[in-house]
Amino acid sequence: MVTPSKEEEAELESSKAPLLEHLVELRNRLIHSLIAFLLAFLVCFFFAKQIYAVLTQPLISQLGPNQTMIFTALYETFFTYVKVGMFGALCLAFPYMAYQLWMFIAPGLYRHERAAFIPFLVATPVMFLVGASFVYFIMLPYAIRFFLSFQTAEIQLQARVGEYLSFVMTLIFAFGFCFEMPVLLMLLGRVGIVTSAGLAKVRRYAIVAVFAVAAVVTPPDVFSQLSLAFPMVGLYEISIWGVWLIERGRAKREAAEAAASRNIQTT
Repeated sequence: MVTPSKEEEAELESSKAPLLEHLVELRNRLIHSLIAFLLAFLVCFFFAKQIYAVLTQPLISQLGPNQTMIFTALYETFFTYVKVGMFGALCLAFPYMAYQLWMFIAPGLYRHERAAFIPFLVATPVMFLVGASFVYFIMLPYAIRFFLSFQTAEIQLQARVGEYLSFVMTLIFAFGFCFEMPVLLMLLGRVGIVTSAGLAKVRRYAIVAVFAVAAVVTPPDVFSQLSLAFPMVGLYEISIWGVWLIERGRAKREAAEAAASRNIQTT
């Protein structure tokens, strides 16, 4: 663990405020986040048809010439566009909402802790985007092709708009958040809560946990569960390697500081 300097102690002490001021600031941050979400929702609802076309393209591209998507309730299309708008708004406003959260937390951290957190804050939306892209461009086309292969001349798919979009959005959020695992584990390794040796030691239990999580957060079919479980196992191995690199860098810094301290004492 890095020991804070006297300057950092003084900086943190000067940032302390009464509880009421913290609650007021938290309220303001939440209001700003809500306003950002509502503005993003209005924009995304205006372009809901275009977003809908993007989300349904993997299925539409593989349907037969006489197959179309259907809705079975009068209001289903409208609420589908509302759902699409909220989905797009959450993705669009998330960086700003995360920034508001960071601005609330940052004053309570030492300067070196804030510097340590920034790379992980940058990596969070990047890894979510990687997970979402993996679903849309790799996993989803194969999944749709697999399920459509069970069609026969007598049994043809008539996909409901709401059900299909719920399926796609669930997969995007599930993969996006699960792909955050390396960020979380490396952050825990950065603050010294976990070690690479400890992660390697519990690898078998982690794999069981990964498959359990995949079974819970994905739709109830084996294909979707395995499509999430196998990448997560790979990400866990990457996390072990990343934590090891962090430990190696920390050991080098501590050795350099110790050597500098010895040189100062000898002089």
